[in-house]
Amino acid sequence: MESGKIKQRSEIIKKIILYITLSVIAVFMAIPFLWMLSTSLKDPAAVFRYPPQWIPKPIVFKNYIDAWKAVPFARFFLNSIIVAVCVTIGQVFTSSLAAYAFARLQFPGRDKIFLCYLATMMIPGQVTMIPVFILCRKLNLIDTYYALILPGMFSAYGTFMLRQFFLTIPKELEEAAIIDGLNRWQIYWKIILPLSKPALATLATFVFLGSWNDFMWPLIVTNSMEMKTLPVGLAAFQGLYASDWTLLMAASTIVIAPVLIIYVFNQRFITRGIVMTGLKG
Repeated sequence: MESGKIKQRSEIIKKIILYITLSVIAVFMAIPFLWMLSTSLKDPAAVFRYPPQWIPKPIVFKNYIDAWKAVPFARFFLNSIIVAVCVTIGQVFTSSLAAYAFARLQFPGRDKIFLCYLATMMIPGQVTMIPVFILCRKLNLIDTYYALILPGMFSAYGTFMLRQFFLTIPKELEEAAIIDGLNRWQIYWKIILPLSKPALATLATFVFLGSWNDFMWPLIVTNSMEMKTLPVGLAAFQGLYASDWTLLMAASTIVIAPVLIIYVFNQRFITRGIVMTGLKG
C-alpha cells in the first residue's frame, strides 16, 4: 500500500516537472513573437532604447496603417492568398489521388515506382529550382500566377503521408462499396476522402504554411510589384542603409495573422492526423 502511494507521488512529481519544462520552453518560443508585437506598436525612437520596453509607451497603432500604405500591401496580400489557396487545394488533390493509387490499386511495379517517388524527397529543392525556372521561362510563365502555383501543386511528401493514412482504412469498406456498384473514383471520392479528414487537414495546413511563407521561389519568378507575395514584399521595408523596424514588425504581424488562424482552426485535426499516419505501413 505504501509503495503504491510512493509510486503515485513520483508519477505526479514527474508530470509537474514535465509541465514546468514545457511551460518554460513555450515562454522562450513565444518571446520573439511578443517582441515583434511590441516593436510594431512602438515609436521608431524607442526600438533600440535600453533597457528594452516590452510595453510600449506610447502605443502607436498608426504603424499598422502606415505599413499597409507604404507598399502595395493589399496586392501582396491578395497574391499570397491566391497562391497559397491554389497550391494547397492542388497539392492535396494530386497527393490524395497518387496516395490512393499507391495504397489501394494493384499494378505492375507499384512498390518500385513508389520507392523511386520517395527518393525524390532526398533531392534538395535548390537542385531542381533552376531547371524548373528554365522550364517556366521557356513556357513564358515568368511573372504570372502559373509560375507561382503550378510547381507547388505536386509533392512526394504529401503522397507518402496520405498513403500511410489510407492504409489504415479497412479494405472491407471498399469491398462492400464495390458490391454496391461503386467504381474506383466513387470509392475514392465518397469513402476514402470523407474518412481521411484528419490527414487531409494536416497536409493542407502544412502546405498552406509552406506556401504562405515561401520566399525564394516567388522572388525568382516575379519581376513586377503587382505579382509579388507577402514574404517578398516585406523586404521593401529593409533598405540598403537603414530599415524601418516598426513598420516591418507591423507588416510581419499582419502577415502572421492568417497563419495563426489556420493553425487554430485545424489544430484538432493535426495531432490526430500525424499520429494515425504512422500506424500502418
